[in-house]
Amino acid sequence: MGGKCYEGIVIVFLIFHSIAPICAQIQSDWHGYKMMDFNFEQHAAKIVFPKESNQGKHWIWRARFWGHEPQTDIALLELGFHVVYVDVADMFGAPPAVEIWNGFYQYLVDSMQLHRKAVLEGFSRGGLIVYNWAAENVDKVACIYADAPVCDINSWPGGKGLGRGSETDWQKCLQAYDLDGDQAQIFRGIPIYSAIKVAEAKIPVIHVCGNADGIVPIEENSYLIEKIFQDQKSKFKLIEKEGVGHHPHSLKDPLPIVKFILENTDSSLIPQRMYQETKRTVYFRTHCNNSRQIFLNKQRGTVAFLGGSITHNPGWRDSVMVYLQKKFPTTIFSFINAGIPSMGSTPGAFRLHQDVLSRGKIDLLFVEAAVNDATNGRSAIAQIRGMEGIVRHALESNPMMDILMMHFVDPDKMAAYNRGAVPEVILQHEKVANYYKITSINLAKEVNDRILHGEFSWKDDFKDLHPSPFGQRVYANTIEWTLEALWKLEIGQDVKPHLLPRVPFDVYSYYRGHYVDIKKAKKKKGWTIEKHWKPDDGVSTRDGFVHVPALVTTQSGSSLAFDFKGKAIGILVAAGPDVGILEYSIDGSFYKTVDLFTPWSKQLHLPWLYVLEDELREGPHHLILRSSKFNNPESKGYACRIFKFAIN
Repeated sequence: MGGKCYEGIVIVFLIFHSIAPICAQIQSDWHGYKMMDFNFEQHAAKIVFPKESNQGKHWIWRARFWGHEPQTDIALLELGFHVVYVDVADMFGAPPAVEIWNGFYQYLVDSMQLHRKAVLEGFSRGGLIVYNWAAENVDKVACIYADAPVCDINSWPGGKGLGRGSETDWQKCLQAYDLDGDQAQIFRGIPIYSAIKVAEAKIPVIHVCGNADGIVPIEENSYLIEKIFQDQKSKFKLIEKEGVGHHPHSLKDPLPIVKFILENTDSSLIPQRMYQETKRTVYFRTHCNNSRQIFLNKQRGTVAFLGGSITHNPGWRDSVMVYLQKKFPTTIFSFINAGIPSMGSTPGAFRLHQDVLSRGKIDLLFVEAAVNDATNGRSAIAQIRGMEGIVRHALESNPMMDILMMHFVDPDKMAAYNRGAVPEVILQHEKVANYYKITSINLAKEVNDRILHGEFSWKDDFKDLHPSPFGQRVYANTIEWTLEALWKLEIGQDVKPHLLPRVPFDVYSYYRGHYVDIKKAKKKKGWTIEKHWKPDDGVSTRDGFVHVPALVTTQSGSSLAFDFKGKAIGILVAAGPDVGILEYSIDGSFYKTVDLFTPWSKQLHLPWLYVLEDELREGPHHLILRSSKFNNPESKGYACRIFKFAIN
């Protein structure tokens, strides 16, 4: 080989796997495995040896950043892979780097007798050498694992697009390729062009990337490679980490990466555990035996679905209804769809009686609000008070009622999990679920886990927080699986009340929430009741919140009074493009203000519940509302349209 031993270093002659003697600078331990450091043609090189090589003597070639996030390399060592590295830093995958790799490859397969097809592993700028070498050596590559890879030097280090670039590295890169800035713009010796050869050769590729990468933007790098492979109908898997930047690289659990590599080298090495499904995140706290016994014995049942648009829209709810009808074929079901777009747990608590409980004795209630509570900016306290308001009110109305709580997914929740955090809204709702011993289904975590495990993608499969049919089926499958697990429990045939804690988790939660008719308003100045309100500005409305009575003013200086009993007072309004600011006083207190304009008001007369006060003393109260002479700078007017007063 082309290395040399340096004076002052003990020369160690090692024989590994019956190969010729090699002069090594250092033999050391690397995560419990023997590692040899040496020079190859004046470039630092490393080989890590498995305790026992697999039959094919497969190997993975780390291109850059040796030892960083080594979990994939370690997992492959356990399966008999060798791990190798030769330093071509600051060469940016240019032809001289490719030449060094050519020589190192030949050494490894000839002298080390490793498999003739390598697994290439490129982190960040390592993507340049991985693709450029693979494009010239398509017959020598088993598959590629690239992690947040640089695929266009103009993106990084150039910073000519969405990323911030690195001027120092850009100058080094131009020097490595012998280019100037203008030439680099049209240079085709980089992966976004060379990868076509890799795709044509049908070399399988997996990329793992954060979609919030401001250094190596996914749009300018991995998405372009993905398109090349799609056009060639070649195997390409992209694991996209929601809300993650350039770091951290890899996956905490490298299972999907390792499995992909094994599938494309020697599938017989895949451990049985890698075939297991991703675990569902379900917190079993109590049974659902009451609803089962009622469905079986009374052969009648009422099932309610309370939530936002994900519940309102066709999808998982329809699938669960079909499942229930098949599970209990002789039972006559009444299904209540109480899903209303944009509404979370706070309006849910106040509308529970009107939209659900008033329609009959509920045997099984599905409730979700995690997406809207977070999206709508409800505080942590409001998230608890709203969800507890629903749960406690429901159980007080019917202690036999079985309740299932779901947490649906959105990009912000995925990003939180990818940061190692639990989304705040899920933390708060789980406090309620745990306090009342309600089984909860964390579909947000399940979906994110399954995406990280490479089972499907957000971009191509799940698509949106309003899931595609595929995503709706994911939801339905887990909900049905949970019901099956609950109904398999041997509880007996008695229908028993669920234990209700003597005191609420939060004494100000909205468990006595209800609506009050707008006709109860008094001393109205500048307000009128429109029996069939509809906007005349052509702006969209929501079903159920148009052609209904509304207490309306469109001018500043209007006022009204309203007497009520309870701890909380709120108003359900249409928050459209012309709404103003309200001033309010309770029991003669100083006036406070509430801006009715929302981030969505420009395009929609959005039904929105504003809680004005929710920590009042028990007893009677007097509210004065008046429209302010001020309004939101983005609003077109001073209007207020009240559908209901909300009392707790």
